[in-house]
Amino acid sequence: MTSKVAQEALGYEQARDELIEVVRRLEAGGTTLEESLALWERGEELAKVCRRWLDGARARLDAALAEEQEDGESGGE
Repeated sequence: MTSKVAQEALGYEQARDELIEVVRRLEAGGTTLEESLALWERGEELAKVCRRWLDGARARLDAALAEEQEDGESGGE
């Protein structure tokens, strides 16, 4: 299992690409139950990494939009 530090070191694109590969391998079949479970667990970890990146990006966008709106309201009067 991957440590939390290693998960956080993954960029969004790296995690997404690895997740795509995990899904491809699971869909292709031909793995043992143990391998499939390990792939599933890795996929769950990678999905969490992607979700954190996306949540962070959403928060940054929301903050920038709120700041822009505040600047527009205070500067227009």
